[in-house]
Amino acid sequence: MQLSFARTSMLSVLLLAGGAYGQGYPAKPVRVVVAYPAGGSIDIVGRMVGQKLAEALGQQFVIENRAGASGNIGTDFVAKAAPDGYTLLMGSAAALASNVNLYTKLPFDPLRDFAPIILVVNQPNVMVLHPSVPAKSVKEFIALAKARPGKLNYATSGSGSTQHMSGELFIMMTGVNIVHVPYKGGAPALNDLVGGQVDLSFETVPTAMQFVHAGKLRALGVTSLRRSGMLPDVPTLDEAGLGGYELRGWIGLLAPAGTSKEIVARLNGEVQKAAGGDLRKRLTELGLDVAGGTPEQFAAFMREDIAKYAKLVKASGIPLQ
Repeated sequence: MQLSFARTSMLSVLLLAGGAYGQGYPAKPVRVVVAYPAGGSIDIVGRMVGQKLAEALGQQFVIENRAGASGNIGTDFVAKAAPDGYTLLMGSAAALASNVNLYTKLPFDPLRDFAPIILVVNQPNVMVLHPSVPAKSVKEFIALAKARPGKLNYATSGSGSTQHMSGELFIMMTGVNIVHVPYKGGAPALNDLVGGQVDLSFETVPTAMQFVHAGKLRALGVTSLRRSGMLPDVPTLDEAGLGGYELRGWIGLLAPAGTSKEIVARLNGEVQKAAGGDLRKRLTELGLDVAGGTPEQFAAFMREDIAKYAKLVKASGIPLQ
């Protein structure tokens, strides 16, 4: 009886300590790692969310760009960080769902090594051409590509990116032969596309829309099943004739596995609050779909997305790295 009471008392102390730890968090600046170069959509979302968390919690949330290896370097850094809530990851579909199916040896496990906090946004891509490519619709582009097998190419921010996966799904569903040109980041890929060095890309809506509006790129279709509010006149690829086509990226906040549930819950709640205010408006203006939800829902979402990418990689025959 005494042993049982002692165990119960100890459990109560631990629970109270955990709650107090979550309430006292953060007691110092928090590092938010973005595993890609500055200026991309993940970086932009990270800075917006970090600013809102800093305002709400009274501590700095400092963005740290650790780019390289298609997002694996920065992602692995957070996977191996102390689970104390002071190193977080603004993660992406590429690093956490696609790469696990493309790399034979990843230094981290997306499901085992992270504590999902919140899915911040879904991010559709848009198929864009350089204006010199003589096609003004998806149907015309498919016909052109079939007439010129292996002559047209598409730029991406790297192997395993959602741009790459969008292209591979397009190839698989249409049977065209277009060449993948991977770059070390989205900015150089976009620069060469706008400059006419490459023919097309499946760009993120936030980065592509200014060039579409300026007439420097031609948009043919978005990769989600719903049109983008920022490009309302551009059909979905599903509407454009590729029935069932859907592939979108996502951006979410995660902590190393083992991070206190109280800290995870507090961060989730603060991002939810921010997303209900002006942050939602700012993200929507960038062509992003605000998501939200619980940590458990985000974890389930990741499992489903990893399985989806596994099927795509297997069906398309993409070589493993």
